[in-house]
Amino acid sequence: MGKFMTVQEAAAELKVSRWMIYQLIWANEVQSVTVGRCRRIVRQSFDDYVSGLIEQAA
Repeated sequence: MGKFMTVQEAAAELKVSRWMIYQLIWANEVQSVTVGRCRRIVRQSFDDYVSGLIEQAA
């Protein structure tokens, strides 16, 4: 598992649309970087967000 993931990979993992992932990026819920013209999600940020969702549900 790498340090970055694509928007599509993040969407697939959460079973949501790419648009929803972009909304999370714009709301600073997950961190991302731009490499050239490509947007990449910081894996640790994504994992922290998912962990927060699980904790809220408990």
